[in-house]
Formats: sequence, structure tokens, C-alpha cells
Amino acid sequence: MTHEQNVDFVLRTVEERNIRFVRLWFTDILGNLKSFSISPEDLEQAFDEGIGFDGSAVDGFAPLQKSDMLAFPDPETFQILPWRPSGSGDARIICDIKTPKRESFAGDPRACLTHVFREADRKGYLLNVGSEIEYFIFENDHDPVPLDNAGFFDLTSSDSTFELRRDTMLMLERMSIPVEKSYHSGAPSQNGVQLRYAEARTCADNLITARHIIKQAAFAQGAFASFMPKPLAGIPGSALFLHQSLFDHEGNNLFWAEKSDSNMQTHLSELAVHYVAGLLKYAPEFMLVTNPTVNSYKRLVPGGQVPTHATWGRRNRSALVRIPTFKPGKTLAYRVELRNPDPTANPYLANAATLAAGLKGVEEGLELQNESTLEDANLSEAELAAKGIERLPRDLGEAIDAFEASELMRQTLGEHIHSYLLAEKKREWADYCAAVTEWEREHYYAGF
Repeated sequence: MTHEQNVDFVLRTVEERNIRFVRLWFTDILGNLKSFSISPEDLEQAFDEGIGFDGSAVDGFAPLQKSDMLAFPDPETFQILPWRPSGSGDARIICDIKTPKRESFAGDPRACLTHVFREADRKGYLLNVGSEIEYFIFENDHDPVPLDNAGFFDLTSSDSTFELRRDTMLMLERMSIPVEKSYHSGAPSQNGVQLRYAEARTCADNLITARHIIKQAAFAQGAFASFMPKPLAGIPGSALFLHQSLFDHEGNNLFWAEKSDSNMQTHLSELAVHYVAGLLKYAPEFMLVTNPTVNSYKRLVPGGQVPTHATWGRRNRSALVRIPTFKPGKTLAYRVELRNPDPTANPYLANAATLAAGLKGVEEGLELQNESTLEDANLSEAELAAKGIERLPRDLGEAIDAFEASELMRQTLGEHIHSYLLAEKKREWADYCAAVTEWEREHYYAGF
């Protein structure tokens, strides 16, 4: 449908379904969901002229003297909220943020991803991304007490979050977000949801919606959902796996090749090889976006099924990029899996930064290093470096340094977002370094 047809559909549905509140959604630069509501009578004007709001009230958006912003609803994102009353219900629409001159706002994460998407489209590529998000369900929002002791794919009476996952899946499907699977993940009270692939911007829209619904479903049952990457020591943390592929405009998967390379034994096309090489080369530079918190790096430690080096592999789940096994007859599903991101990332910026890195690898014709195997986990840093394997940032400070020096991230995100992330994350890192933790008190208070 055209934009006008989508608008007509939304206006008609709002009237027929007696929608009384229309929530306009967008995110700030860090990925926090923002919203304000308008009446259905103002919706047609919103599509035509946008709805004004104070941008200075949103962290990272605009100073007070340039605070006037316009939210333009994207009619393709219209959905009725399933947890609200059906008689006089609520709907949501995700917005694009613009200046009073109706120019795309440089601090809008969705606009940043749209720019990357359009640049790829001009080159003949359609960017598709599937996502798999993990999270914890705890008793409350101040003390991380697990609700069960179940593990991966367990179906036992100890999995007390099963009914909550079921409610969450039903809500997602009623919001037209197709769920491929849901499951109990590896740690106590840890869950996972895999969403079906979509073009990159729709994927990000679905992720911010999924995070909200997961929290909403937990709250409705008196529990608390946390997307903190590593809330408990000694158990696995939560990831946001991104399954990426490039299609052409005729619907062909450009990552799949009929014959495998004799050295790599995969069906990766030459374009896919360059793309993966780009992800490996630029991973240190984009990790401030995909792993944006101090806590993010408590998850990325040696010894688990998490990446600590810029590697790729098929059976090695500690690789940064994994190549899932090809299923005969399923060429459209052939993809690469990026395993370092976590759920605290802004999905719009995470998709923009990682897709730009892969496309940069294609542009530069980068060659792919040898596949990483499970034996690599036993090698020293010097031995890994001799094989051309680079260590990923070990903490937020190292990620900040790599991001600050990255011309690719500056070009991809734009000066506004790049400079704000730098300033905000430098402040966060300084605060953390100055904090005195319980671990320090236990080790040093009485020892000296």
C-alpha cells in the first residue's frame, strides 16, 4: 500500500475500533522508549503536519534554545495495544522525529538506521535481520531473586516462567510481531524469544515493542523483567543475537552460494565473505553501540559461549560471527549470526552500526581470516595475535577509545549521535571507576 492508503486504513480502523488514545512512540539515543498520547481527532493532523513536543526534555535530543521537535507517525507501525480495554482502547504508532523545517532530526536513532537502509538500497541490497533476545524474570525490581532453577529448553515444574512466556508470545502475535520460538534459556529465570526476520528497520521496531511487552507481561503477573546483560555472577548473561543477510530486489539471498569454498566448507558467497570480514574488522569500533554499558562487559568474559575475540566459525559458539548450518532447500534462511550484542543496545543504532560495518567490508573487498575452532580457546593472547585474531574490548573504557577513533562510526551515526554517545559513556565510565564496590570492601577494608 502507498503511504496515503496506509494513513486511510489507520484513520478508518481508529474510528471503527473506537480507539480513544493514540500513543506516539520513539526512542532516545540510548534506546529508552519515549511516548506521549494524542486524541484520535488529532491523528490526521499528526500524519500531515507532525505533532510538536519539547525535544529538550529528551536526553541527547536538543538544547533548550532548539527544543522544538515534530513527531511524524509512521502509519505502517500502527497497532492496537492488546492489554488495554477493547471498548475504548489504545493504539501505538512509532514516529520519525523531524525539525520544524520538516528535515530529519540528526539525533533520531530510527532516522539513522533509515539512512543506512536507503544507502544499501541504492547499491541494490535489502538488509534483513532476525533477532533473538534474552532476559531474566525476577520477583521484583530491586532484588534479583530468580523464580526458577531451570536450564536450557527445560520443560519441568521448576520452570515457573512458562505461562508468562506464553502470555508474552500471545501479546507479540496480537501486535503482528511473528515469533519463531520462545524458550527457557541457560540460567535460572532466564528466557529467550526469537523473532522472525524482517527488513532492518522493522526488526528494530519489533525489538523495542518486544522489550516493552515483555516488561508489561511480567508486571501484569507481579514479576519484573530485566534486560541487564549480567545481573547475577556465576551464571550466563543475556544476549541480543542478530541474524543478518542481504537480499537483492528480486528476493534472492545474496549470502548463499551454490558451491562452497573448499577452504571454508560453507555456502557463503563472495559478498558474504567480505561482509563477515567487515564485521570482524570493525567490531571493536561498534561495540560501544552493541554493548553500551559497564555491565555489558561482565558478560563477555573468557570461558563461556560468548565472544571475546574477533573470530568466525560454524560450530564455535564463542565466535563473534557464527555461520548456522545450512538446511537443504532453505536458501532464503541462510544468514550470519552476530553474537556479541546485548539487550541494552538501542536496536536502531545496533542495526545501523553493524550493517554499516558489514557493508564496509563489502566495499573494501576484505578477505576472511581462517575459521576459529574450539581449540583456539586454549591459545594464549600472543598465539591468537599471531593467527591474526584481534581481542575485543574488555571493558567500557576500551570500547569508548575504539569508538572515539572510528571514522566509520562517526559517518554512520552522524556527529550528533556519535558525540552524545561519547560524552554520555565517558561520564558513565568515570562514575563507575570512582565508585567503591562491595567487592572492594570485602577484599581491602580489613586487609590493610
